[in-house]
Amino acid sequence: MAHMQLRRLNLFSMEPRIKTLHLTWLAFFVSFIVWFNHAPLMAAIRSSLHLTDQEVAALLILNVALTIPARVVIGMLVDRFGPRLMFSLLLAISGALCIPFALATDFATLALSRFLLAIVGAGFVVGIRMIGEWFPAKETGLAQGIYAGFGNFGSAAAAVTLPTIALLAGGEQGWRWALGLTGVIAILYAIFFYAAVSNTPKGATYFSPKKMGAMEVTSRGDFILYVLMQIPLVLALALLAWKLGPANLKLLSAPVTDLIYLSLAALLAYQTYDSVRINRPMLSGVPVPTLQRYKFGQVAVLCIAYFVTFGSELAVVSVLPLLFKDTFSLSLTVAGFVGASFGATTFFARPAGGGLSDRFGRRRLMLLCMLGTAAGYLAMSFIGTSTGVVFGVVVTFLCSLFVNAGNGAVYAMLPLIKRRMTGQIAGIVGAFGNVGGVLFLTLYSFVAPHTFFLVAAATALVGLALIYLFVQEPKGQIAEEMPDGTLTMIDVA
Repeated sequence: MAHMQLRRLNLFSMEPRIKTLHLTWLAFFVSFIVWFNHAPLMAAIRSSLHLTDQEVAALLILNVALTIPARVVIGMLVDRFGPRLMFSLLLAISGALCIPFALATDFATLALSRFLLAIVGAGFVVGIRMIGEWFPAKETGLAQGIYAGFGNFGSAAAAVTLPTIALLAGGEQGWRWALGLTGVIAILYAIFFYAAVSNTPKGATYFSPKKMGAMEVTSRGDFILYVLMQIPLVLALALLAWKLGPANLKLLSAPVTDLIYLSLAALLAYQTYDSVRINRPMLSGVPVPTLQRYKFGQVAVLCIAYFVTFGSELAVVSVLPLLFKDTFSLSLTVAGFVGASFGATTFFARPAGGGLSDRFGRRRLMLLCMLGTAAGYLAMSFIGTSTGVVFGVVVTFLCSLFVNAGNGAVYAMLPLIKRRMTGQIAGIVGAFGNVGGVLFLTLYSFVAPHTFFLVAAATALVGLALIYLFVQEPKGQIAEEMPDGTLTMIDVA
């Protein structure tokens, strides 16, 4: 069935929406190359700058730290200023930040530039809004899946090409040329992207939130839930500070770590204040018109679902190579291939998840993917010398299909909740995916692999229950307000 959908959405067509799809996934592809350009060159960077194991671990943490708040903030900005401008700016800024990282001669410069480079991980959010503008409800799942699946492949492209480029550049400093080249490519593509795309099809209206800041919600119960959903985002950042602080990597002093904790508490207080400011009329008793209401509970469940699927994927991809090497005494190359295969299925599984959602229903496919994810991680908990390497490879592959299809199913539904806030919704859902990565990786550092996979299976079952209880299949139409104050109806069925 997915094949039938792909044929109907002719990827070789010259029509504007297909052109926009290709240019947008290429922007995401470039952003992923920049985000993970250091990973395949880390051995050369470590040798050149004489980094300690703690400093290498810190760089890996810093590369995801700023992505969590960046996805939320970029989500707000893309709804306000449009994906064309925001993707171009994000690529240009991150491309420029590659230069000091490539030229760094000390750990401090390396760490600061890597920390700031983490903003490029928010590029994913921008494209979700762009694709949502260009494709109707019956095709948005497949289009979003192609965008995310093809774009995610940027990290694999970096892993394959950058070491070769560094080798061709020659010498111990070849890694600097490879990293600098990714920055130049990002800047050039930013200019091209801005010139080549538009936010909406010709004649269509780009709907923006009435106020800049926190999300608009439509009931007091939703407001409380929205405020509560900010807490895990802040706690994940606090956990990263703890890992860098005196209790673990000892790269931050106790006073600096405490200052970060205080700053995060202040950030949570401000976010709560801003939520009140944006939603004051509704909180004061002014009813939201029925046609303009939406259920934030739907967004909250999508956050949990993405926490389970994408969050666990980030962790599993990071730990699988070492797990297979230690368990089955495989070579680094073979173990690395097995580990990479878990994420590589995103190339076809994520578009399939989106396409099948369009065909058979978004809620139904999310339930199936959560069930498959739970079963997959349960099976992976049995990986060991007694079950053999073939069993390990097979269950890993099957589990990855459900996990990546689940990612596609989540984002197939997301653009159909509230059009003018698609960026904000994509931002908070995407941020929860990164939170999941942080928490799952932290869990793995404390428990045995068997226990880790059992906990992952249990969280998938929680996601399954929440989807079953609280998620409704999009149907009918949603209303959006035109610039002249009139309402227009958008099909979501």
